[in-house]
Amino acid sequence: MRRAALLLALTLVGATMVTLTQPAIAVTPPRVGIACTAGVGGGATSPIFNLTTKTGYINLPDGNTAFMWGYSSGFGAFQHPGPVLCVNAGDTVTVILRNTLSEAASIVFPGQTNVLANGVPAQPESAGSGAITSLTSTAAAGGGTITYSFVAANPGTFVYESGSNPEKQVRMGLFGALIVRPSAVPSGGAAGSVASEYANNRADSRFNPAEEFMVLLSEIDPYQHQAVENGKTFNMNNYHPRYWLINGRGYPDSIADNGASWLPAQPYGALAQVGEFDRAAVPVDQPGMARYLNVGTEDYPFHPHGNNGLVVARDGHPLEGPTGEDLSFEKFAINIGPGQTWDVIFKWYDAENYSPSNPVPVTVPSLADQSIGVFYSGSPYLGTKEALPPGIQSVNQCGEYYIISHNHALFQITSWGTNMTGPITYMRIDPPKPNNCG
Repeated sequence: MRRAALLLALTLVGATMVTLTQPAIAVTPPRVGIACTAGVGGGATSPIFNLTTKTGYINLPDGNTAFMWGYSSGFGAFQHPGPVLCVNAGDTVTVILRNTLSEAASIVFPGQTNVLANGVPAQPESAGSGAITSLTSTAAAGGGTITYSFVAANPGTFVYESGSNPEKQVRMGLFGALIVRPSAVPSGGAAGSVASEYANNRADSRFNPAEEFMVLLSEIDPYQHQAVENGKTFNMNNYHPRYWLINGRGYPDSIADNGASWLPAQPYGALAQVGEFDRAAVPVDQPGMARYLNVGTEDYPFHPHGNNGLVVARDGHPLEGPTGEDLSFEKFAINIGPGQTWDVIFKWYDAENYSPSNPVPVTVPSLADQSIGVFYSGSPYLGTKEALPPGIQSVNQCGEYYIISHNHALFQITSWGTNMTGPITYMRIDPPKPNNCG
């Protein structure tokens, strides 16, 4: 829950007096979907974010925990991944980093230009030997602070992450998502629409803001994390992930709500909940939106079952030609490379309009011959629930569908050998309204 923005301190950074304030997740974070952290102070077009490096532990699906580093929101508790920073194009964004780690840390903002650090252009740092130690200006160990600022020029999805010893610090968890929304309805946009309904400055990037989701993919080598926790060095030649996560969680925790009480350090769920797309209600009904980000070291071919997605942007740039022609394309498996982001709009509908009066042309086995999962309603038809055998537990509320989405590099859907865990989630499709879904 949001705490009121609280003026905590005045800190001298370089020669500039900086006001530190406490931003937090929205007043009531949505149960599913993207939970933005809004900036505080500075006015509507000059959001200020405070991030603090913290250490803590996360829960993993095989019962283990992992020691992590992370950016916390304001001066709050450790969280993984870092807060989702949401701003508008044209905003002057200020991020104040306070570093509590025992080594220098920083933040780089790929895709953003003219980034300032304490009011001057951010620069790489090097050791006396000339070797680069950080890709950008750092906050000193043990409580140092640094203030970054930039103008968020282009709408889209971006990563922010440590630029200091990134093969260690990013792997340990110093990363998060930056979402830049259009500042105005694109030219040619629908009458009555608002800027937040568009992925970028193209009129054909419109989506339903109530169906916007984040797929942030990452990895963990527990031996590296154990070494860091114990203050020992780790040979990166031996780096080998054993865990892969989605939004900082592994399945089945991945489908729990945002802010699930038993995952206090892992606030972001990955369940996508949408309604059946109403083809007769266009342009009133709009597709959903998935923002894919990869902070790992390998390609992650994410694979949502049940529908293709339309890739409308990559790395914060709309897919268009030199004269503005549409270069978006449909894709089934979304193969996100290291450091990449993909913006994908999607919709689900029953193309055949199956119902008891227009039955599926397959004989459904008798209940005695079925293996019934917890998401089954007893019927193959959307919105229909039927009786299940005694002793069967179902979490199906209203005859909704659950369709799996997962990393299609199948060796990665594991937790150190515990299979069918890791970067797996579901898309929940609710029946048309009115319905009795919770």
